[in-house]
Amino acid sequence: MKTENNFSRHVIIFIISSIILTLVLNMLILPTVSKPKVEKTNYSFFLDKLEDGDITLVQVEDTEIRFKVETDEKKQVYSTGRMYDPELVERLHKDKNVVFTENFEETSVLAQFLIGWVLPIIIFILLWNLLMRGMSKRMGGNAMSFGKSNAKIYVKAQTGKTFADVAGQDEAKEALVEIVDFLHNPDKYAEIGANLPKGALLVGPPGTGKTLLAQAVAGEAEVPFFSISGSEFVEMFVGMGAAKVRDLFKQAAEKAPCIVFIDEIDTIGKKRDGNFSSNDEREQTLNQLLTEMDGFDGKKGVVILAATNRPESLDPALLRPGRFDRRIPAELPDLNGREAILKVHAKKIKTEENIDFNAIARATAGASGAELANIINEAALRAVRNDRKLVSQADLEESVEVVIAGYQRKNAVISQKEKEIIAYHEIGHALVAAKQKDSAPVHKITIIPRTSGALGYTMQVDEDEKFLLTKEEALARIATFAGGRSAEELVFNSCTSGASNDIEQATKIARAMVTRFGMSNKFDMIALETVTNQYLGGDTALACSPETSAKIDEEVNDIVRKSHQKALQILRDNIDKLHELAAFLLEKETITGEEFMDILNKDNKVNS
Repeated sequence: MKTENNFSRHVIIFIISSIILTLVLNMLILPTVSKPKVEKTNYSFFLDKLEDGDITLVQVEDTEIRFKVETDEKKQVYSTGRMYDPELVERLHKDKNVVFTENFEETSVLAQFLIGWVLPIIIFILLWNLLMRGMSKRMGGNAMSFGKSNAKIYVKAQTGKTFADVAGQDEAKEALVEIVDFLHNPDKYAEIGANLPKGALLVGPPGTGKTLLAQAVAGEAEVPFFSISGSEFVEMFVGMGAAKVRDLFKQAAEKAPCIVFIDEIDTIGKKRDGNFSSNDEREQTLNQLLTEMDGFDGKKGVVILAATNRPESLDPALLRPGRFDRRIPAELPDLNGREAILKVHAKKIKTEENIDFNAIARATAGASGAELANIINEAALRAVRNDRKLVSQADLEESVEVVIAGYQRKNAVISQKEKEIIAYHEIGHALVAAKQKDSAPVHKITIIPRTSGALGYTMQVDEDEKFLLTKEEALARIATFAGGRSAEELVFNSCTSGASNDIEQATKIARAMVTRFGMSNKFDMIALETVTNQYLGGDTALACSPETSAKIDEEVNDIVRKSHQKALQILRDNIDKLHELAAFLLEKETITGEEFMDILNKDNKVNS
């Protein structure tokens, strides 16, 4: 096997390098270790110690004398320059304690053997163990078990999840019910000759419950559930990933019927675009996965589930019928789905009676299941911080704002002048939105700073769930975004950096109207921009000439300019209400949509 050959080669290289390094140590380091530490002194000290009889060893050279002094306190080797002393040899010979020697290397043969050979071997063994531990962690187990799968195996319903734990994904659950039924009653399908789909690909944005759906399928079917991430197949050695794929499918065949779940399959399933080398680890792993999916019988009950946020990056060979036969979207939940998800997670905490989950669901349009779960948890944490044992509606509403804009910055010091600007800015948004029939109703206005950097915000909540955006609604949104800057210009004859995010959002909508939605006056139904990674932010790339791009910029600028003028006109027509509402917001700091509308419609009620 190729992997074993790689391992043997690494062992041979390690042994040869160990021998070479040991020889180097013996030639360079051992002589240094064997030599004693020598302290320089003068010739008088040498003569004094010789008369005292403390010198035991002497080495006389042409220009230097080395001698060893032994006393009760210590032993020390000294060095001094050689003086003209004809009687030196005779005096040394008379002293019976002095021994003439050629060198002071006192290390014994055993010590030299231990230092020169045994110690290096011990060091190399320790290094080898550290290397094996590192490889073991990288491979998710025993480093010597090359090619073994790291899949976590859950037998029967050990996942602890069923379809009752999954909310807001009714269509996905319906598509997976048939797989569960097949695993429960394979004979019913075998009788008519039908084969179970070999693979089902779960696609959708992060946090929509793809992994949870796979666990719920295993929990409902009560079969072994193999769970592994695509990144665990990618290893340092070429061929390792392919070996792990073989081992995974071998284990699955032995435990059939079962479910194999590969999370983030795009890690190994990316398109083969010719940029890979023939021995590339990732490509070999993908090829092995394709081969294994073709190799097992669909009637045995081995189901492959996979999840990804980037389906457009997968290799076409992986998506063809016979491999991943079904593509099951796990999209962001709608209004009813969000309400159901909130109720599922709310079962885990203690709440007050009469909680309006529908209101929370309407305020969280576009939120994923993971974000909704986080909102419930934030509400519970807020209740604990306030020394309450039950979660209230106010906790849930505040947790929505925490997830959207961050925590309140209670210690932020803002001058009165800046507070006024912020108040007029937010009332400008709300007033423009309220005076347009195609805008969502104002739900809340606040000028309390948040940790996200927002100094205030205006929250709008649609009464009903909307899936389409009309041209009139898009223009109304741009005008609403322009309302904050317009209020600053009217009241203070100036503008601030507080509108930077508004400008960004308005420009994004205007550009989408021209390049993707076909809502331009200059261009017809032409796609001038393409969307990539639709589940991961939806990055866009222009698909037109530079000349057309310049015309797009002109059209976008025209749309934003007209919307800006519209916002200015609305605020001029309601300038008294702008001042009244801004003063009220400055006093209260936070007002509800009902309070805002009461003041806005006060004169109309009196006149009627």
